[in-house]
Amino acid sequence: MRSEDLKRLNIITFESGPMNNNTYLAACRETGEALVIDPAGDVREVAEEAKQRGFSIRMIVNTHGHYDHTDGNAELKSLTGAEVVMHRLAAQKTGGADRAVEDGDLLKVGRISFRVIYTPGHTPGGICLYGEGQLFTGDTLFVGDSGRTDLSGGDRPTLGASIRRLMELPGDTVVRPGHNIGPKPVSTLDWEKRHNVNAVEYGYFEETGL
Repeated sequence: MRSEDLKRLNIITFESGPMNNNTYLAACRETGEALVIDPAGDVREVAEEAKQRGFSIRMIVNTHGHYDHTDGNAELKSLTGAEVVMHRLAAQKTGGADRAVEDGDLLKVGRISFRVIYTPGHTPGGICLYGEGQLFTGDTLFVGDSGRTDLSGGDRPTLGASIRRLMELPGDTVVRPGHNIGPKPVSTLDWEKRHNVNAVEYGYFEETGL
């Protein structure tokens, strides 16, 4: 578990399973309202940590519908009463969502808003969340790599277009991926433009002049 106190946001990362899944607990420091991104592993630990810190989990957000990112939904909802949120296409495929979102929607947690960025390619219903200089990328963008596209619904050109869109965000944006499988747990978009193994293929060097 890693805990980070940012200016207005508290982020706690829980790593679990053989694929090093990252579950994020993100809370507004002013109000204590929180959301959980991609619950995996022992979600009771997530709920207990939130309780100990005085956080109230209001939303469970899935970056996409794969089982290793959604398997904690039901139990965490039972423990907290939080609503389950995912992109419309993911909701249609998996069921179980209380709220379906689209590109550009805002998810408000206390006084903080996260913008939904639609990023298909790994799956048709993939999203990232962006707010307070933080980018939760699910399986779209990893530290030093990108999500796989050989599973059902995956498409590499589509994923490339999604990642190029993410690269339009400020370079100091912190990248927080769905799996801790890179050389370090988090990075920045500037770091990815220089070091990601897909940078040349996706045109970062050409487009940014690096």
